[in-house]
Amino acid sequence: MSVQKNNNSVWRPRLMALFQKRIDGDDALLHLASLRFKERGLGTEFYAETPVELEWLLRFRPTPETPTVVHLSRGINLFEEGSRKLIIDFAESFKDQVFGLVIHDQLEITTRFDDYLSALRKMESRLGEVEGGPYLFIEYAVGLEPESFIELFKAIPELDRVSACIDIGHIGLWQTRAAYSRNHPGKDVCAMTPHDPDLPEVIEDIQGAVRSALDAVLDVIRALGHLGKPLHFHLHDAHPLSTFSLLGISDHFSFLDEIPIPFEYKGKNSLHPMFGPSGLLRIITESLRLLGPDRVSFTLEIHPTEGRLPLGDASYLFNHWKDKGNAERMNYWLSVLLENHQLVSEACEKSIVN
Repeated sequence: MSVQKNNNSVWRPRLMALFQKRIDGDDALLHLASLRFKERGLGTEFYAETPVELEWLLRFRPTPETPTVVHLSRGINLFEEGSRKLIIDFAESFKDQVFGLVIHDQLEITTRFDDYLSALRKMESRLGEVEGGPYLFIEYAVGLEPESFIELFKAIPELDRVSACIDIGHIGLWQTRAAYSRNHPGKDVCAMTPHDPDLPEVIEDIQGAVRSALDAVLDVIRALGHLGKPLHFHLHDAHPLSTFSLLGISDHFSFLDEIPIPFEYKGKNSLHPMFGPSGLLRIITESLRLLGPDRVSFTLEIHPTEGRLPLGDASYLFNHWKDKGNAERMNYWLSVLLENHQLVSEACEKSIVN
């Protein structure tokens, strides 16, 4: 992995964001994303299920000379030869353009641990045959106990091309659920909503569980960081009561958002999110302290939320559109990504300088 240098000559890790449409419209939306990413010097992480799809997406890459990360299909199964071959196809076809491939972990890690390790060793061998090929990052995604995820990588310290993708929101929600259920057996905190009539009675327990998430994430970072392997991160905030997502999930939103509630709690009608800017700073500081900027990469995996922003200097991209509503929604989402990119950039510089 390599590092980037900012205008103040401070070395920092690769900083990226999710590069997709996720909003209905033609390719002008991707041209808009390319423009905004290039203006800020922001790297890209693509979602692609086939090499053909990635080939098409790479046409919109804002800085073709900068290697990217690719998140492969959620259906990748390392026990299947077809999935293993697909990973190698990506590695061989894009070795000069991609430095990391991300796949999800699997529930079988807990039931077929040795078989999964064997599959990873086979992948290491095949990836090693691709000179200058990408890393394979296994993302914490399916809800394993974090300790099981840690044990997986402790068992393969010798594998140079296989490492972890730490999704801080996923780990944080696992911890929040576990902490809340200890006081409320059988209750899933993520099934509650801000308008639940019982919410005022349990809000302190909810926020206590949410506050426990940061330490859980830091514990995972320390455990994996001490292995010395390069780590990739998916950064986004989370909260079990969040209604920001257009997909109905409790995470993948901005570190600058607060969670609105219909009653007052500690003098406010909103709740702090799981991490916020201060938690993000601690996560980045700990990651860089353990590994340095050359073995860490960060992707802002923040999804669109409702909002519109005038197109300004990018209006020309949409001269063929009669209704520019979705273009303004895309522009708003990009503005959120860039605001959070600024947070991450400042946190990296503080961490590295100090």
